[in-house]
Amino acid sequence: MNAFLPADRSDNAPAPLTSPVSSYNEWDPLEEVIVGRLEGAVIPSGHKVVTSVIPGFTARILPLFSGFRYPGFMVAKAQRELDGFVSLLTRLGVTVTRPEPTDFRKKFGAPGWSSRGFCNSCPRDSLLIVGDEIIETPMAWPCRYFETHSYRPLLKDYFRRGARWTSAPRPQLADELYDPNYRARRKGEPISYVLTEFEPVFDAADFFRCGRDLFVTRSNVTNALGVEWLRRHLGDAYRIHEIESLCPTPMHIDTTALPLGPGRLLVNPEYVDVERLPPLLKKWDILIAPEPDPIADPFLQKISLCGKWLNMNVLMLDEKRVIVDPHHEATMRAMEAWGLEPIPCPFMHYAAFGGSFHCATLDVRRRGGLQSYF
Repeated sequence: MNAFLPADRSDNAPAPLTSPVSSYNEWDPLEEVIVGRLEGAVIPSGHKVVTSVIPGFTARILPLFSGFRYPGFMVAKAQRELDGFVSLLTRLGVTVTRPEPTDFRKKFGAPGWSSRGFCNSCPRDSLLIVGDEIIETPMAWPCRYFETHSYRPLLKDYFRRGARWTSAPRPQLADELYDPNYRARRKGEPISYVLTEFEPVFDAADFFRCGRDLFVTRSNVTNALGVEWLRRHLGDAYRIHEIESLCPTPMHIDTTALPLGPGRLLVNPEYVDVERLPPLLKKWDILIAPEPDPIADPFLQKISLCGKWLNMNVLMLDEKRVIVDPHHEATMRAMEAWGLEPIPCPFMHYAAFGGSFHCATLDVRRRGGLQSYF
């Protein structure tokens, strides 16, 4: 026997794991996705960081019902749409995984505050995937503090199979994080936020990914310290650029701007000043989102947790195919005019639980590697 042969022979070493998580942008062919759930959902907290981003009527009545379960008829209608969405993805060959059903009525807390939960309808908010890494985000809503626990069985499985798994510093959510004098800005006033810079907080849905470049909007759930934490964490392999949102109550980038493929950016004409986009994006084709089709149902108008621009909240299956709610006929026609193939899927009732197709999903694996598109 060779005395100089290493004890840990390379031919006996375990084969390197191939991560099941690999997603670098919003448009490569979708292979696996996490889709949210509605079981156990409760109406979110009336905390000012919540009401600061919710449309007027809903924000006013929210504190009266916070912590109670959603009415059964609301859940049933949204659940039928969600089941149809999952079935559509499966028929199209996409692997669908789900978080654990959770009872969000249970109370929890930390020093200085307590809350009940919300729901796990929107995995896009609490988890950010960059390449083969899953990052649990430090969210600013107290009612979402433990939301990622319902995804832990999935995260553990992905980790065991080779994915990287990181959790950003868990925030204190002390009173110092929230501006006591905050109010929504009026037209012509400078942008203001309910968050201070007390500690880093951000939602993953305030970012979109274009290979080596990520784009972010500062908002009422993402502060500058949160953006800086992610910038340092990702290091020199990635660059982060800010898109200024003109929304009076900003939250999440996917109704402000969303890439539809390399070189194509969909923008909200109310929330984006095209002249003030990052210089990199000005080289792309800027596609102006059509006005959302009006909602005739007065109940749906009143109970949404989101603004009117959910017609932008689409899911790209690849560079050609896009899932769109058929209610938004103008958006369907625009997608066709831009050379895309819109796939209709009803999803209007999901807005009461926080979003639409992009919000309701987290693309775990897209076919393709890390590139620079600029």
